[in-house]
Formats: sequence, C-alpha cells, structure tokens
Amino acid sequence: MAKRSTLEERRAARREYQEAKRKPLGKGSRFKAIVKSARLGGAKNPEAVAASIGIKKHGQKKMTKMAVAGKKRKK
Repeated sequence: MAKRSTLEERRAARREYQEAKRKPLGKGSRFKAIVKSARLGGAKNPEAVAASIGIKKHGQKKMTKMAVAGKKRKK
C-alpha cells in the first residue's frame, strides 16, 4: 500500500501549481504541477488526469500540439 500524502504536501503541490500557472503555456511546467498534485491526491494515473484537464481547457488540437512539442523537447 502506498504512503498517503499529508494535507501539507497536497497544499504545497497546489501552491506549486498556482506558481506554474504564471509561466508561459507550452513549456510543460503546468502539466508537471498538475501531475504532482494529482499523484498526491491519490490518482492512479496522474498523467492521464493532467492530460484530460488540458484537453478540456485547451481542446484536443492544441493539447496534441503541445504534447508533440514536449516530446521533441524531451529528446
């Protein structure tokens, strides 16, 4: 069984997300912050949670474009 995150850890992740929202779109910082927050919240697949939030907010086309750019940057 995985260690349950504390309330303070979840709050810290939320603050990191709020800071990441100020950074430019398409750099991956928002995605990483949402993944961390979802992981601490107990999500089984935090990357999928972050992707679904991005698709709802930006649409499938723009989210796909950002994902492709992120994969290129990762190489």
